Order: sequence, then C-alpha cells, then structure tokens
Amino acid sequence: MNPQPVPADYTPVEIDERLENDLRQLVRLAIAEDLDVAVDWTTLAMIDAERRGACQIVSRAHGIAAGIALTPWIIDEFDADLDVEVLVGEGEPFSPGAPLVRLSGSARDLLTSERVTLNLLSRLCGIATLTNRYVEKLKGSDARLYDTRKTTPGMRRLEKYAVRCGGGHNHRTGLFDGFLIKDNHLALGQSREAGHSDEMPLGAAEAARRAVAMRGGMMKHLVAPSIVEIEVDRLDQMATILLSGIDIILLDNFSLDDLRTAVAARDASGVAVELEASGNITLDTIASVAATGVDRISSGALTHQATSLDLGMDWV
Repeated sequence: MNPQPVPADYTPVEIDERLENDLRQLVRLAIAEDLDVAVDWTTLAMIDAERRGACQIVSRAHGIAAGIALTPWIIDEFDADLDVEVLVGEGEPFSPGAPLVRLSGSARDLLTSERVTLNLLSRLCGIATLTNRYVEKLKGSDARLYDTRKTTPGMRRLEKYAVRCGGGHNHRTGLFDGFLIKDNHLALGQSREAGHSDEMPLGAAEAARRAVAMRGGMMKHLVAPSIVEIEVDRLDQMATILLSGIDIILLDNFSLDDLRTAVAARDASGVAVELEASGNITLDTIASVAATGVDRISSGALTHQATSLDLGMDWV
C-alpha cells in the first residue's frame, strides 16, 4: 500500500494585516476602558504639556519575547507623540532587568499609554514563556507542540502568535480553516444504516467520509478547508477511520499504552495519517506522551493557563 503524502499543516499566525487589525481593535477597546469619553485627569493635573521624557519597558522575570515588535501599533492607536525603539527580537529569551522597548517623547503620552501597553505585552510574553517551557520538554523527540482554540475572546490570533514565539505550532485558527470532528459532532450528527429506518448517532467512519468528501469543494463563493481531523477516544474508533483519507487523528485522553498501540497500528497500516495526543497534557507528562511516538501534542494550557509575565516601565 502506498502511503498518503504527509498532510499540510494548519496556517501559522504571522505578523500580517489580520494580526494588525485584531491588535488595533483590541487596543481601541482597551483605550475606551481606560479613558471612556474623558481624559487622563491625573496626568493632566500633574504633568506639563511640554514635558518630555523617556522610559524603557523592562522585564522583572526570565521570559521569551512576544508582541514586542507590535508595540508601534499599540502606541499608534493612542495617537501619541512618542518614538518607539524595539530592543529585543521576537522569540528571544531575556533575563530580569532586560530592557525590551524604549519609548521617548511626550511625558503625558508615556503615562497615559503605560498600562494598556504593559497589559498586552505581559500577556503575550507570558504565553510565549510558558510555551517555551513545554517545548523544552520535547527535546530529543520528533513530536510537535500545538495550541488550541481555548483562547481569550478577541485575542486568539495574538495569543496564537505568542505560542509561535515560544516555539510552538498553531492548530486551526477557528472553525473556518479546518475540519475537526469531535465527540459532540458524532453525538448530534445522524446517520441511517442499510435496512434500518431509524436515525442513529453518527459513526466516526461516516463522519470522516462526509468531511473528506467536502474538503476542497465549493459552497457558494467559499472553498472548504483541505485538512480533515477527527477526535477519537477509543482504539476501536481509530481502526475504523485509518483508511478513510483523513489527515490527522486526535487521540483524546488516551493512556500511554493506548497511545503506543495507536502508533503501532498506524505504522503497520502504511498510511501517513498523523497522530495527535491531547487531554491532560502537563509539564510533568508531556515528555512521556512524546516518547510514545505521536507526531503532534496539543494543549489548551499554553493559553488558558498562562500567566502574564511581570513587566514594568522604568524612567530613563
């Protein structure tokens, strides 16, 4: 049996106009939270309009840079009289005390933009830093680490971009760029077997067949995504879909023994479908999961359990 070609991966999030648009919309909302329809009264009372100054955004902890290159877009949304100098590259590690960005210009604008800028950069650097800790655990294996859609509403592209800065890979961005058949699709979908008039829950094999038949096709002016992935939680489900033409099988909450069995079954079949482990992936377990031979490991913890990195603004 000739193996299928290795599937193309989901499109990675990069610095482009979509990421810029998401960031600018988020910054506008953050500015509205801070200023409403008023002004920064404290700064107006304390700081002369002509006062100039300079400061650096400095890390208080070890971390990985993410979003630092986006700082000019953040400042631009404030319509601030400030010059921005980025001092560290995306994905680069830094130590406590390391300056990440230098800002200079209107002292009033520096103070007014401080909290929004720090909040966003702290969040993105925190995700990149946690992701990098997971990636370090995968050294010596061929497994790749992926994020999920368990992201902060409105921040998905930004948070997925931060995962990439930390050395991880991006799973699908949303519902629009990949088929991912999950247990609830099977529970709510219906099928009718030959000789039976009653509708039954959708089986994994039939679900895979439907998605494979639809991929790459047209619906009105839309083109269906090319990648088909299905989630299974039992080994017997995997056996029914191995030869269905799908690209990725997500092995949900499998034991280590079952993961090894799944890998052996895939290898014996000669099919180039990729196997993705997911469920209860932690820093303590990820190396053992990778050692089973799976190709991919996905974890929502990269985004929904990441804490913001401690960054501050120091005056120069």
